[in-house]
Amino acid sequence: MTDQHEQHSPSPAQFERGTDGPKVIVVGVDGSDSSLRAAAYASGLARRQHALLAVVYVQPVLAAGAALGAPVAETTDEIAEDLVAYIREAAERVKGIFEVRWEFHTFRGDPYSGLVKAADELKADAVVVGASEQAGHRIIGSVAVRLVKAGRWPVTVVP
Repeated sequence: MTDQHEQHSPSPAQFERGTDGPKVIVVGVDGSDSSLRAAAYASGLARRQHALLAVVYVQPVLAAGAALGAPVAETTDEIAEDLVAYIREAAERVKGIFEVRWEFHTFRGDPYSGLVKAADELKADAVVVGASEQAGHRIIGSVAVRLVKAGRWPVTVVP
C-alpha cells in the first residue's frame, strides 16, 4: 500500500490589508478645526504603528460657470499651499520628539470621491477624517458616514 500525499503549492502572495497593523494611513484635511484634529490624531497613530501618513487635501471642482468668473482654482491652490505650510510647521515643532513619515497629496473633486480615490491609489489600510461641521450633513450624510458605508477601510472619525 502506498502513501498518497497531496501536494498543494502555496497560492501566490496576495496583498492583505491590516495584517500587521496599518502601513498607510490616509487623513483628509481641508483646513477646518476638525480636520486638523484628525491630522494630529492620525500622525500619532502613524507614529505608534510606524506607518506612512498620507495627508490628503481634495480641491473642490466647480461646474463651469458656477464660480461666475471667480478665480476658484487659485483660491483652492492657496488653501493647499497653506495646509502644506501648516503641516510642515507642525512637523518641525515635533521633529525632536518623534519622526513620522508623511506625504502630502492633492486630489480634485468632491471630498468623498477624492478620498476614495486617494485611499485606493495609496493602498490605504485606514482612513481618518474629522467630523463634519456642517449642519446639513446631519440630514444628507457626511463624508465620514459615506466612507464608513463604503466598507472598504477602517474609518476613524475625529470630533
